[in-house]
Amino acid sequence: MTKNDQLASFPITRKWPAAQPERLQLYSLPTPNGVKVSIMLEETGLPYEPHLVDFGKNDQLSPEFLSLNPNNKIPAIIDPDGPGGKPLALFESGAILLYLADKTGKFIAQDPAARYETIQWLMFQMGGIGPMFGQLGFFHKFAGKDYEDKRPRDRYVAESKRLLAVLDQRLKGRAWVMGDECTIADIAIFPWVRNLVGFYEAGELVGFSEFAEVRRVLDAFVARPAVARGLTIPARG
Repeated sequence: MTKNDQLASFPITRKWPAAQPERLQLYSLPTPNGVKVSIMLEETGLPYEPHLVDFGKNDQLSPEFLSLNPNNKIPAIIDPDGPGGKPLALFESGAILLYLADKTGKFIAQDPAARYETIQWLMFQMGGIGPMFGQLGFFHKFAGKDYEDKRPRDRYVAESKRLLAVLDQRLKGRAWVMGDECTIADIAIFPWVRNLVGFYEAGELVGFSEFAEVRRVLDAFVARPAVARGLTIPARG
């Protein structure tokens, strides 16, 4: 069976046909969660084919997309060359980062203790930074900004500041979250930090200028050529 035949067994390929079925297929949108995976793919050099999941058209609610991710969130992937040479479909950005790190042997330590410490900081983003920054964005920039009661917004401001302080302390004396090398922990965390102070326009609200270490590493992160490319993938229509 060819790679094209194998991919054709996934309903999602009816809506997003694979022009290069031998490549990893990425279904995403350039949001903080989405660009984690495009940045990782650009950093590792794995060949891939991106497909834009357009939320403006409710693509994420289509039967084809739900067949790959029943949780209707981006990103999701199909790797035609998964374990044992068989296709592997995955959703959840953190799981995808771990998979790609293991597949390439890059951006995660091989030493078991350092590996689990990296995963620990990945979970810190998934369980803390992502949800809390996202809620702050809702209450500061989107529909929630019109609520007269500012207690919900202030709750997420306080928690976002606390999380930034934790991250700032961790980065003291370190080039990256895990030390001298960039890892999947950084690839998970810093698109969200960038979004908080950029798209959400909440830098002043959380006192971002106070977190010198976070600012330093954010600058180093966005200066990486692969990061600059990944932040725009998939290209919006």
